[in-house]
Amino acid sequence: MRFLATLFLLVIGFFLVINTAEAKKMDNLSLKEKSIVKISSYTAAGNLSELEKALNEGLDNGLSINEIKEILIQMYAYCGFPRSLNGIGTFIKVTQSRHGDVTGDEPESVPSDIDKYATGKRNVEKIFGVSDSKAPYEVFTPGIDTFLKEHLFCDIFERGVLSYRAREIATVSALASIEGLEPQLTAHLNGALNVGLTPKEARELLSLVKSCTGKEQGKKAEKVFDKVLESRKQ
Repeated sequence: MRFLATLFLLVIGFFLVINTAEAKKMDNLSLKEKSIVKISSYTAAGNLSELEKALNEGLDNGLSINEIKEILIQMYAYCGFPRSLNGIGTFIKVTQSRHGDVTGDEPESVPSDIDKYATGKRNVEKIFGVSDSKAPYEVFTPGIDTFLKEHLFCDIFERGVLSYRAREIATVSALASIEGLEPQLTAHLNGALNVGLTPKEARELLSLVKSCTGKEQGKKAEKVFDKVLESRKQ
């Protein structure tokens, strides 16, 4: 009987190892990254009841309080101050109901003597791989070019706490959750791939967004990604 019991445990263990290995193959995003996707998607969609659940889940999955703060701060650049502030208000409520969560690293201040435009330009080139040629809107309204490079890609991206990969995961998740932002989603899907996201991970990200926003919006985002992958082959 003892031999049979031992054999049974060995067989069960073997199948658990196989199933775990298969799960890893199918599951590339970390638990923290999945939470970034959900938090960003629900914030962008304005779904505060589901956002509250995602914020609790994110803390349970190992995101620090300051990491989540940075996600919500960055959201204002992509879905506006109102939804960012609503997300922050929801997070305040969540933190007040919990105890013992890790605060995490503090954001860094941009040095006063830094050339913010040059720094932002380097970050844009790192993420998007673009040349010095300007997009039409940058020529037509050079002020927006300054705001993008000095504020978004310097003031915000230089705060630390989150990696560029994590920031692009958050950005893609937000843009994929809002109708009509295909040009920006295209750019940031390329950016996410440039800073380390694999196509398989991007597919998983968009699948999670679909579960947050619904099939119709999710399918639109997946079609954009199909075009991105096709263009990168050329």
